[in-house]
Amino acid sequence: MLLIAAAAGRCVLRSRSLHTAATAAAAVIGGAEEGLQRRYSNLDQLEADAKHLLTPQAYGYYASGSDDQWTLRENKAALQRYRLLPRMLVDVSQVDTSTTLLGQWLASPILFAPMAQQRLCHPDGELAMARAAAACGLPYVLSTMATASIQEVSDAVAAPSPAGGAPEDAAWDPNLWFQIYVLKRRDVTEMMVQEATRLGYRALVVTVDAPRLGNREADERNRFSLPPHLSLKNLELITKAAGTTEGVDTDGSKFGRHFSDLFDQQLTWEFLPWLKQASPLPVVLKGILSPDDARRAVQLGADGIILSNHGGRQLNFAPAAVDMLPSVAEAVGGRVPLLVDGGITRGTDVIKCLALGASAVLVGRPLLWALTLGGQRGVEEAAELLRYELELSMALLGVQSVGQISSDFIIPPRGGHLHIPPARR
Repeated sequence: MLLIAAAAGRCVLRSRSLHTAATAAAAVIGGAEEGLQRRYSNLDQLEADAKHLLTPQAYGYYASGSDDQWTLRENKAALQRYRLLPRMLVDVSQVDTSTTLLGQWLASPILFAPMAQQRLCHPDGELAMARAAAACGLPYVLSTMATASIQEVSDAVAAPSPAGGAPEDAAWDPNLWFQIYVLKRRDVTEMMVQEATRLGYRALVVTVDAPRLGNREADERNRFSLPPHLSLKNLELITKAAGTTEGVDTDGSKFGRHFSDLFDQQLTWEFLPWLKQASPLPVVLKGILSPDDARRAVQLGADGIILSNHGGRQLNFAPAAVDMLPSVAEAVGGRVPLLVDGGITRGTDVIKCLALGASAVLVGRPLLWALTLGGQRGVEEAAELLRYELELSMALLGVQSVGQISSDFIIPPRGGHLHIPPARR
């Protein structure tokens, strides 16, 4: 596997060997004097300081959920209800966090989730985030609603940045995925898909849980709009004006109104065969929560499923994705990989998701806070800290590789999993 170590606080791709607990500890301790790892012990600590560096509008957009935010809180609470049952007297002198997903090698079972408008928190935005993911050997999922274009992100990871990243003799193999909101203009959606395919992106992620934006009260209260110096670069394929929220007439969130005007609220399952024909890339559906939807997705050709409630930003009182993993895994029966997001900030969170049936997880907000606080370097340090926690927790659990993590190691909450209506199983 590719070894990830922190040199002056950076994730750097080194060589193919197993990562031991000793080298992982040295990586975390060896950060630069002013690095995030000198100031913070875990990812949960980042938000409070990042908040002070953001405008109220930007922080509200990133941090808030829908309605009274029950689902946002439940994502973290659900993970905390599961317990881990370790196995003793296992040789864990070498612990391998790497895995494969859709035929792609990953340094750990962690992806950078698609997140919109990353230049709201740092001038380099998506470019810094993508370079950090590449330096750490992890996939970066670019959002349709990005403030950098498909081409710009591809160019940004074409080679290690002069300020850091992999040394000259190391492997540099960026892994870009592209997240799609299907537009009313299906031809423009197809143009984006073809552009991503041409530029070597490795998978398409279609968000299916947002026919309209959820009731994000913070955005309505703050009248959230994109600042004049930024634009949604991919939407400029429609018109130059479509990349901005200027001219949107509403007393609430201009972004929310703009989203509703552009995106296809009539989207049905017919789009999946269409997309499979439009590109040879694997298609992963993001936003599935129920076994019946998962089963249908597989039948229609989905190559993977991301269980997600959109970070608690869409339907309030939707269940935490982690609680739905066992039933969806049973319905899918291993035919496609399952991924999950929502509230994941610790290495033990990753293990719980894998034990319940996921192949990998996606991490979102903590990486935005790291970008706010430290740019590309901060994101690399945050990703390495999470990978280190995963490696250490695997050793304490008594497993040597990601593939050994199973339901044998997890204790579900008392009372078992959620009762799913028979028609939705």
